[in-house]
Amino acid sequence: MNKMIVQIYEVQTPSEAEKLMELGVDHIGSVVVSQEVWKLPLIRDTINMIDGSAARSSLIPLFSNLDAVLRTLDYYKPDIVHFCEDLTFQNGGWGTCEELILLQENVKKRFPGIKIMRAIPISQPGMNDHVATIELARLFEPVSDYFLTDTLLVKESGSSFDHQPVKGFVGITGHKCDWDIAAKLVESSRIPVILAGGISPDNVFDGIMHVRPAGVDSCTRTNAVDSEGCLIRFKKDIGKVKRFVDETRRAERAIGHR
Repeated sequence: MNKMIVQIYEVQTPSEAEKLMELGVDHIGSVVVSQEVWKLPLIRDTINMIDGSAARSSLIPLFSNLDAVLRTLDYYKPDIVHFCEDLTFQNGGWGTCEELILLQENVKKRFPGIKIMRAIPISQPGMNDHVATIELARLFEPVSDYFLTDTLLVKESGSSFDHQPVKGFVGITGHKCDWDIAAKLVESSRIPVILAGGISPDNVFDGIMHVRPAGVDSCTRTNAVDSEGCLIRFKKDIGKVKRFVDETRRAERAIGHR
């Protein structure tokens, strides 16, 4: 079997990226949170340090304007660009999907060497339509190199909350998505699928065994915490990351021995 990808977000400094590389993290992800303040030399230094190593850099722009995205990619030149808009099904259709597919097509034309990762929103267990999820993935598959499952917070009625942790985007909820739906996506997808959404050192082994993804991703559940136990954004707990990597490799061995 291929090596399981370990992907860790949100890494914004070269020193933290270096520590993760030493632990064997494969994809090291950074985030540009603003279209207005997009030039961040520290993140560019982080990506440059990863360049040429065994790891790959991944960058999330939290905006979808084509010119802004192209400008950002030209400045940072990551290995992977990761798009994670909230693709909510509304009025019998998938909302802004056509615009986002066009965005990805333009990125591929302008930067053919940059891989594209597309987040596929999956809500918590018991609130998903797997047919709709597969249908959504099919739309993006021709213009994507990876899928990533991520958790969309929804109400019991099945409608999404007005506000995700980052409005208009999925991710950093700390909650698991529906692993049964994620497994169906893995089975049907022609491109690699990375399992994300509340993945931690404590559940990554079970997640891999259940979903059988090409890789696993962690952000909030490998973050450091403050003195009151609250998670700190943009700061990793290196001990948690080490356990996450170790548990991923344990699952990888278990699958390989079957």
